[in-house]
This record gives sequence, C-alpha cells and structure tokens, in this order.
Amino acid sequence: MNRRPFDPRLLRRVPAARRDLAVLALLGGVTALLVVGQATALAMLLATAIDGRLDRAALGGFLAAVAGRSLITWAQGTVAARAAATVKATLREDLLAAVGRHGPGWVAGQRAGQLATLAGRGLDALDAYFTGYLPQLVLSVTVPVAVLARIVFADWGSAVIIALTLPLIPVFGALLGWQAQAATERQWRRLSMLGGHFLDMVAGLPTLRAFGRVRGQVEVVRRIADGHRAATMKTLRIAFLSALVLELVATLSVALVAVPVGIRLLGGGLTLSTALLVLLLTPEAYLPLRAAGSRFHASMEGLTALDEALTLSAVEPAAGRAEPSPAPDGRGEIRFEGVTVEYERTVALRDVTLTIRPGERIAVVGPSGAGKSTLLNLLLGFVAPTRGRITVGGVDLAGVDPDGWRSRLAWVPQRAHLFAATLADNIRLGAPDTDDDALATAVTAAALDEVVAALPDGLDTMLGERGHGLSSGQRQRVALARAFLRHAPVVLLDEPTARLDTASEAVVLAATRQLVAGRTALLVAHRPALLEDADRILRVEDGRVTELTPTKVAQVVR
Repeated sequence: MNRRPFDPRLLRRVPAARRDLAVLALLGGVTALLVVGQATALAMLLATAIDGRLDRAALGGFLAAVAGRSLITWAQGTVAARAAATVKATLREDLLAAVGRHGPGWVAGQRAGQLATLAGRGLDALDAYFTGYLPQLVLSVTVPVAVLARIVFADWGSAVIIALTLPLIPVFGALLGWQAQAATERQWRRLSMLGGHFLDMVAGLPTLRAFGRVRGQVEVVRRIADGHRAATMKTLRIAFLSALVLELVATLSVALVAVPVGIRLLGGGLTLSTALLVLLLTPEAYLPLRAAGSRFHASMEGLTALDEALTLSAVEPAAGRAEPSPAPDGRGEIRFEGVTVEYERTVALRDVTLTIRPGERIAVVGPSGAGKSTLLNLLLGFVAPTRGRITVGGVDLAGVDPDGWRSRLAWVPQRAHLFAATLADNIRLGAPDTDDDALATAVTAAALDEVVAALPDGLDTMLGERGHGLSSGQRQRVALARAFLRHAPVVLLDEPTARLDTASEAVVLAATRQLVAGRTALLVAHRPALLEDADRILRVEDGRVTELTPTKVAQVVR
C-alpha cells in the first residue's frame, strides 16, 4: 500500500491532470507571497493606528492582499475540482479497459464487488483529496518557506524557533497517519467485502427466495455492515486524536515564539511593527501544516482507492514486447500442452494435455466448478495459462492478435448478455455490418422466426437490459443467431441448454446441431441431449481432464 501523500504514478497515468496540478503549485506560490504581503501591510497599519495615524498605502496593500487571497482560493477550488473530475474519469476508463483486457474470469467472484465499489464510491472519495488535502499540501510547502524567509530579515531569533518547531507537526502527523492508514485499509477491505457480497446476493436473489435463504443472507449483510461500521468509527477516533495533537503542537509552538517576542518588545529590543509582523506571520507558518494534517484523514479513503485503482488498472510496459503475430485461421489442430491455470486460492486446471482435430466435436462434462468453463475461456483468451501453452495449427495463441483470433470463434455462453437495443442490433453484435438477408438467414437457422413474428416491431423491437421481455430459451436463440452470423470455423458452447424447459431445449438443440455441423466444436454440457452427437466426451474433475471410455459414455448418456 502506498503511504505517500502524493502518488507519482498519477502524473504518468493521467497526463491530462498535469496542467491542473502545475497550476495548483503556481497558485500555492502566489498564495505564499500574498500571505507575507498581507501580514506586512497589516503590521504597518496597526503600528501606525496605535500612534493615531492612518497609513493609506498599508491599508490599500492589506485590502488588495485580502482580495487576492480570496480570488486565489476560488481559483484553487475550481482547478482542484477540475483535476479531480479528470482523474476520476480517466481511472474509471482504465478500470473498464482492464476488465476488457483480462476478460470475465478476472472479474469473477469477490473482485466484481471490489471493482464496483472502487469505480463508484471509492473514486468519488478523491474529491476530498483533490479539493481539500492537495491544495493544503502545496501551501504547507510554499507558505512556511515564504514566512521563514520574511521573518529571517525581521527577527532571526524567532525564525530559528519556527524552523526548529515546524518539523514537529509533520512528525506527529506521520506517526498518527500510519495508524490511520492501517485503519483506513481495514475499513476499505470491509467496504469492498460488503459491496461484493451485496452484489452477489442481489444477482442471486431469485434463487435465495426459492430456497428460503433470504433471512440468512440478511444476517450476513448485517454482520459485514457492523464490521464496516466498527472500522469506520475506529478510523474517526484516530482522526479526532490526530487533530487534537496537531492543534496542541501548533499552539505550543506559536507560544514559544510569542512569549519571547512580547518580553523583548516590553524591554525595547523590538519595534512594535516588527513584533506585530512576527506575531501575525508565525501562526500562518503552522496553519497549512495543521490544515493538511486534519484534511489528510478526510482524504484517506480516496488515497486508498487511488492506490488500488492505479494498481488494478496497471498496463504492462510495452518495452521489449514483440508485435502480435497474425492469428491462425482456426482450421488447424488445437492442442493444449501441459496447461495449468491457477487463481489466487485454487487451481482450475492441472497439467491438461489435449488435442482437438479439425471438424471434431468434443463434449466436456463434469461437476460445477471443476474447470469446464475455464477450458473455453482459455481458447477465448479471457484466461491465460499459468504454465503450458495452447497452439492452433502449430501457432501459440499467447503471441497472436487476440481480436483476430476471436474473429475465428463463435461463442454461445451459458447466459448470453443482451443489451438495451433492438433485437437486430443484439443479433448483429459480433458482425455489425451484416446485411438484412444474412440476418434473416441467421434468424431462421436459430429458430427465432416465431419469436420475431410475435414481437410488436419484429427485429426492430427494443429490448430491455439483459434481454428483458424475452424468455431464457429465446435469449439463447438470440445467442445462437449471433453465432450463425460469425461463419467461424471454431464453435464454443457453454451449456447452451441449461435452465431451459423441454420444448425450448429441443429447439435450441436442433439449432445447435446445425451450427456445429462441419466445424470444430467444444461443448460444455450437463444434459445427455448434447452428448449424443459428440465424437468424444471429456470429463473434467478437480482440474484434471480425462477421456471417457465407451462404457462410461453410455452411463453418462443414460
């Protein structure tokens, strides 16, 4: 976890924010000059006022400095807000790009909730960092330097005291900041866990209701939420303690300067104007550091989210990487050579060696979670082998253009995602330039004619998100129509008849047989109907792939 108040990766990853950050630094320098000018003018004005005179030049300088500081404060807020918006937009785009690069397997499970929380509330917490903490961080550098430079010429003894006591604030702030950082990390982990579990629970709510497990999940969410509440309160306690300590240190430091100045003023060792100048400038030297320390805790959640976003969306360095080679045409032999796939806590596939000949239809069976879908994700490029390699026609897929290779594939997942668009646009998803005749042919091949005829606007009917308005069987037929449009030599089907009734299964099965005819096909299946036309049947269990004997095949089909 990055513990620095400013992450240098931000400048490399979000170049658009460099100008705004440079402007913030410039405004911080101007503010420091205005602070010194305002204190100087006010000291002269008060010194002359005590003598019964009015220094018009000092009054004008004081008013100009006040107006200038107000204008600079407004400009800092505007520039900081713009920088925050730029950084948040860029990091969200990077996170979406990372999801696109790594594929669905990378977003599975708890990481889905982590990314959802990070892209939403997590990055929104950067507003407090950019608009509150970062401007004060700049001022905590520029203002003390300017104040010390001015006081050195006015009273070097006071400047020495300030120089010796100034480091106490960042030292105590760092000591408390380490504790706050650890507490914030715990709070963020609790929040990510809560977001992930809640997302999974909402997605599976119909299943939970069907099995009467809703109340149990409510208790789990309540327990996780209580853990997050406790972590948040601990973070707040540390923040309040930190604010108290910083205020105490700053107050004592100002007193160490003010008491000697008062004594020397009474003894005639200092002029009134010099004493007033020192007394006015000394609190200004400590103020930015105190403000930065207090606002640091308000921005801790944003800093934690920033570090996590920069880490998750990190792009591999392009230096030394060869250009991807052209993708194979998909009509050659597909070979898995000692392929192992390891995730964070489990091994999905272990030392898989497999050959799929051109035009062969391979069915894959096995219990849920055994690694069947991982085989398809390897071919799709959504998952990379931890060890081993996959070749097509002798070409290693690790070095080919992934988009070019995927254009040779037709994929029908378990749950085809349909978007809030027309039915025609959903079918054309993988082939947007398809003409109407080819579209009509694909609709007929996928047995989607009756569905289209029953819709109010036919193929131009607008669907809801996730295909709202169509049944599960109809959504699967839309996925099959997409596959027919691809004209791909390799077909990948991930349990296309799962969750379908008998009538829908028969229709989808007939369309599936037509789809795989004459093509290389890898089918993940649970139901015997998909196994009857397979040339070979493979079983995946505990990450290992074995070929079933004819006797075992007969048992599976029965």
